[in-house]
Amino acid sequence: MRKAFLCLTKCVRKGFLTQKPREEAALENSRNRGGRTTIHDVAAAAGVSISTASKALNDNGRMSPETRERVKRVASEIGFRPNALARGLLSKRSFTIGLLTNDTYGRFTLPVMAGISEALVDHGVSVFLCAIEDDPALAKVHVDAMLDKSVDGIIASGKRIDRRLPVDLSDLPVPVVYAFTEGTPGSVTFSADDFQGGRLAVEWLAGLGRRRIAHITGPESFASVRDRARAYHSVASGDIPVLYGQWSETWGHEAVAQLWSAAGAKPDAIFCGNDQIARAVVDALRERAIRVPEDVSIVGFDNWEIVAAQTRPPLSTVDMNLKTLGREAGLTVLALAEGRTVEPGIRTLPCQLVVRQSCGG
Repeated sequence: MRKAFLCLTKCVRKGFLTQKPREEAALENSRNRGGRTTIHDVAAAAGVSISTASKALNDNGRMSPETRERVKRVASEIGFRPNALARGLLSKRSFTIGLLTNDTYGRFTLPVMAGISEALVDHGVSVFLCAIEDDPALAKVHVDAMLDKSVDGIIASGKRIDRRLPVDLSDLPVPVVYAFTEGTPGSVTFSADDFQGGRLAVEWLAGLGRRRIAHITGPESFASVRDRARAYHSVASGDIPVLYGQWSETWGHEAVAQLWSAAGAKPDAIFCGNDQIARAVVDALRERAIRVPEDVSIVGFDNWEIVAAQTRPPLSTVDMNLKTLGREAGLTVLALAEGRTVEPGIRTLPCQLVVRQSCGG
């Protein structure tokens, strides 16, 4: 009987029979102190010292993988949240990243921000968004506010890849990464590969057997427009000139009117520079009793899902993978904030063709 008692005592001391009671006691102690679970509660519940608990939660120090995993699991189960202020004082970081953009509509910045947040949330880092429109004075106010909040870094994003934001970010005391906007010399810049995305679209149409492929797109002054047009010319026969215009549904209707009023054979496929133009092209063809995709295949660009899904038939389109772009930008600014070396330069990320019913095949 005495041996059984001694064995039970050893098991209790090692935590084999008391883990749940420890966790329950830690929760009870935190309630008695006003509700906040502390590192002391985590250490008590996991059966380790406060120092070990802290090292386990911060992924440093020497201990067995089992101990580190147990501490993290217990912390999660009893609802422990690190004190951001204390963590920041210890590491001299604020664990916040500023996102500065002039894309006030959010068409490009919101998916970029979703990727940034997804990349940083597991690192305990929050994103502080400031929309500046195209106002240099407002931009400076927001940059100063970010610096006052001691952000660990700034990500600049915008409405187009070939225009800088109306504020100088070149000599700030924190790292700056550019995503879907033009960066400064020597910076790290992330951009979608418009040429590769354009080739995906036109090669798909050609692979369907389409031989008279037209290209209706936006203003030629945009670098992305020129890259997509260059991709079009690299695949298509070139019998039909590129139609440059505005980023609007009105222009989509006008461009179809031009093509169908011209002499000669009509297009059997149209590659559109964005999804707004593409939706208008589909509508304009329907008004002429031209079937999509049986008579004319349509592919857009952007994969703006609210537009692509509401087009009838649903629109095949090129996705710029902006969420992935944001994720890469977030991880890069985090690396810079932590003092790691990152090679400067422009990084173009591949696009993806999303095939729906508008192109057939």
